[in-house]
Amino acid sequence: MLALLSGKRDVEGEQRRREQDRGKAGAGKSTLNRLELTPAEAKPDARYKKIVMDEAAVDDLLVDLYVQSQPRQPKRIVLDLDATDEPVHGEQEGRFFHGYYGCYCYLPLYIFIDEHLVRARLRPSNIDASAGALEEVQRIINRLRFTWPEVDIVLRADSGFCRDERMSWCENNRVGYVFGLARNERLVKKLGKRMREAKQEWNKTGKAARRFLDFRYRTRESWKRGRRVVGKAEYLAKGENPRFVVTSLRIEEMEPRSLYEDLYCARGDMENRIKEQQLDLFADRASTHAMHSNQIRLYLSTALRRLAFAGTKMAQAQCGTIRLRLLKIGARVRPTARKIWISMAAGHPAAAVFAAAHRRLTGALPLRS
Repeated sequence: MLALLSGKRDVEGEQRRREQDRGKAGAGKSTLNRLELTPAEAKPDARYKKIVMDEAAVDDLLVDLYVQSQPRQPKRIVLDLDATDEPVHGEQEGRFFHGYYGCYCYLPLYIFIDEHLVRARLRPSNIDASAGALEEVQRIINRLRFTWPEVDIVLRADSGFCRDERMSWCENNRVGYVFGLARNERLVKKLGKRMREAKQEWNKTGKAARRFLDFRYRTRESWKRGRRVVGKAEYLAKGENPRFVVTSLRIEEMEPRSLYEDLYCARGDMENRIKEQQLDLFADRASTHAMHSNQIRLYLSTALRRLAFAGTKMAQAQCGTIRLRLLKIGARVRPTARKIWISMAAGHPAAAVFAAAHRRLTGALPLRS
C-alpha cells in the first residue's frame, strides 16, 4: 500500500535492481534515514551527502499554507505561542534536565494560528521558555504582511512570554498582544474589593463568582512603561483564584470580561493542538542523536489536513480520530497484471468521507473551503 501511494509501479518490488531487495515493496531504514542523518551544512561535493532539508523553506511553507487556506484576508490573526516538554531517554545532543518538568528533555516552541501550525522549533531545555520567540514571531509576521500589509495581528501567550522586550516590539510594530501576567502582592491587593464582592456572591449562591478590574500597572524595574492590565477576581469552593493579563488592546476594542474570557482563555485550544502533535502525530519521537535530525522529525509530525477534509464532517477532527476512522480499515489488496484491486467494505460508516477525501487528493474535484 505504501509503495502504491508513493507512485511506484512495481508495488511488490520484484523488479528492484539489487537481488537482496527484490520482493520488498519499500525502502529500508538506511535509505529513509538519509534525510535525517545528512548534516545541515553538507555541500554538493560532500562525500556523504544524500538529502539536505532547507529548514528556512519549510518554515516559510508552513506560513504560506495558512495564507493559501484563507479565501480572503482575515479581520484579525491571533498567533498563539507556547513551549512544552519533549522528554528524551538517551544522550541526545542538547538535552538538559528541566526542574519544572522533572526530566531530561527538549523544550520545543510551537506557534499556531487557529489549528494551523506555523512554527515548530526544537530547542534545548536549559533556556527560558520564551527564548528566541521574538525572532520566530518576526519571521512569521513579515511573511504574513507580505500578503496582507494592513492585517491586524495579535500575540497571545501565558505569563512565560510576558517580557518587556517583546511587548515593546509589538507596540512599535503595529502588533497587539495579550499575555498572562504572574501575580504578585501588588496585583492581588488591587483586586481586594472585587475579590470580597466575589466571595459574598459565592456565599449566597455556592457557585463560582467572578469580578473583573481594568487598571494601569507598571513593574518597579522590568517594564519601561505602564500598561493595561485586566484582573480576574474569582472565588471558588477552594478559595480565592486571582488571575491577570496584560494587553495592548484598548478598552474601546474589548471590555475586561470579554478580553479575558473570550480572547485570552481561547488559547486553551492550542493546548489540544500540542497534545495532538505529541500523542497522535508522534512529535515526541526525538530519539536520534543530533538536534538537526530531531528537528526534521518534528517537521514531519506537522498535520496538514485541509485538502482532504475541507467541507466534510471531519474538517475539524483530530488526527487520532482520522487515523481510527479512516486509516485503520480492513481491506483486501490484489495485484494483477494491469491493475491493483483494493476491496473495502461498502457499508463502512465513514465511506462517504473517505471517498470525498480520495477525490480531493487525486484532484478529481476542486478544493472548496
